[in-house]
Amino acid sequence: MAAQPAPSGDATAAPSRPGMRFSVDPWDPSYGSSLDAEDLGESTARVVADVEIPADRWRPLDPGPGVTPPPATLFVDGVRRIDAQVWVEEPGTGAASPALCASYAAGVVCCGPEGADLVAHDVRRGLFTTAAHAVDVVTPAGTYEASLADARRDVAPAQALSVALQARLREVEIATAVAARSGLSTSDDLLVVDGPLRGRQHLPRALGYIKSHRSEYLPAPLNGLVAALGAGQRTPVFLLGSSWDRYTWYLRLPCDPGAPWAGVVRLECSATLTGAAAADMARLSQVTLCRYASEGYKDARAPQNLYPIAGLERQLRRRLGDAVVLYRALRRAAHR
Repeated sequence: MAAQPAPSGDATAAPSRPGMRFSVDPWDPSYGSSLDAEDLGESTARVVADVEIPADRWRPLDPGPGVTPPPATLFVDGVRRIDAQVWVEEPGTGAASPALCASYAAGVVCCGPEGADLVAHDVRRGLFTTAAHAVDVVTPAGTYEASLADARRDVAPAQALSVALQARLREVEIATAVAARSGLSTSDDLLVVDGPLRGRQHLPRALGYIKSHRSEYLPAPLNGLVAALGAGQRTPVFLLGSSWDRYTWYLRLPCDPGAPWAGVVRLECSATLTGAAAADMARLSQVTLCRYASEGYKDARAPQNLYPIAGLERQLRRRLGDAVVLYRALRRAAHR
């Protein structure tokens, strides 16, 4: 990723000082980046449909008798916020590399017979840049730890920085989940990760929870089954392979009748499991997640935005700190 000329005009530039010069872009972070990010291309995936049931016998599945929720269900989520667009100056060249100053946090809510509790959380701040000489940005409101993003010619700068931020957030989510589990007295819990399971499929008894659908993975005859699902029903388990393998299935949460895919979510579990074990996880997801489906009068993203995840997001965002205070602190740091 080539460095660009240092911005001029309204950008707040830092005077010469040892370590690193940087400036804060005046572009409002709430509107995204002033750099254009390229859209990711659609991935191709191979599908093995006969993991649980032969493809020609697919039908909506109920959980079956004898399946009970786990004694504890852990919901893991993370939030991120861009506090400022930043330019890190290249020594002696007059050029600058784009960067992000971001706050991010991960947490775990444990739901059981006695209610729901926030059992672990971790809030961090980071400077994400392709400049190898970058150092931490210290402000009165907190320190932004420098993290180096991969510079690639085929990836837009904003996208590379966002990927680096997401990777660090995923690391914090894993560490937070492990810490939360270490304090439990049961080994029969279920871990639900908000989003794909990628990078976290090594965690035991873990599900990836995907609320939105950007691709149709199933062939047309099987994809039509999704619209026929009743509340609490799911498709059979199938193996999905792209740059990584996982077992997956669609589940319809309880909701008012509507569009064919209303209330439909997709679940993932590790491909290291046997097909039978993956089917057990699918049945467990039915009796567990449907209990936490949100309702439209409380949440605009109902029913997919599960109550524990929605509550966790609110708790974490409050812990990110005041965005205005942090932005001003970064501008003052740039003047030093």
